[in-house]
Amino acid sequence: MRGVIMNPSPMRIGIIGGTFDPPHKGHLAIADAARQQLELDEVLFVPSNRNPLKTVKSSPAKDRLEMVRRAIAGHEHFAVSDIEIARGGPSYAYDTVSELVYIRPAEYWWILGSDALKTFEQWRQPDKLSRLCRLAVAVRPPTTLRDVQDRTSDWLIPRIDWLVLPPSEISSTDIRLRIQANKPVANLMPSTVLDYIHERKLYQN
Repeated sequence: MRGVIMNPSPMRIGIIGGTFDPPHKGHLAIADAARQQLELDEVLFVPSNRNPLKTVKSSPAKDRLEMVRRAIAGHEHFAVSDIEIARGGPSYAYDTVSELVYIRPAEYWWILGSDALKTFEQWRQPDKLSRLCRLAVAVRPPTTLRDVQDRTSDWLIPRIDWLVLPPSEISSTDIRLRIQANKPVANLMPSTVLDYIHERKLYQN
C-alpha cells in the first residue's frame, strides 16, 4: 500500500547449546531438522563455557569453539556464537537468551533433545526462559512423543514444539571413548572436525 511502511517479520532463530565435545553429525541433524520443521532462518550453535549440571571436565573452550566452526562450515543457515564462552563462568540458557533477545531481537527457539528436557526444570529460571523463547524438543525412536509428554509438566507442554527425527546412537561421550580406544569414528563427524582432533591430540590417553 502506497505511503505505508510494513514492518518485516522478525527473524526466526534456533539456538542449540551444549559442550560440543566434540560436535558430531547428530548435532548437525537436529539443527537441520529444527531449521526445516520450524522454518527457521538460522540455527545458532552456542558452545557452553561450563555446563552447571555436568561434573565431567570439558576440553578447552577454544578447541570446542573451533570444532563447531569447522563442523558447520558450508552450512548456509548455521552460525556459531561465543557468547557463553566470552561471558565466562557457568553457562545458563536463561542468561544467554536474555542477552540475545536484547542485542538481536528475533523469535527464538531453544533446541534440545528429549533427554535434556528431563532436567529442564533444574535450569535457571525455567519459567522465564520458556517465556523468552519456545522450546524445540527432538524425539527419536524408540522414545515416543507420548512417553516424553507423559513425563513433562503440564505448564511446559504448550511452550514446546516437537521435532521428529530418525533413530541415532551418536553421542560425544561415545566418540571420546572410541578415540581413546583407537576405534573408528570417521563416519560420526565431519572430516574437518576429526582432522582438528588429530591436530590437537584431543581425547587421547
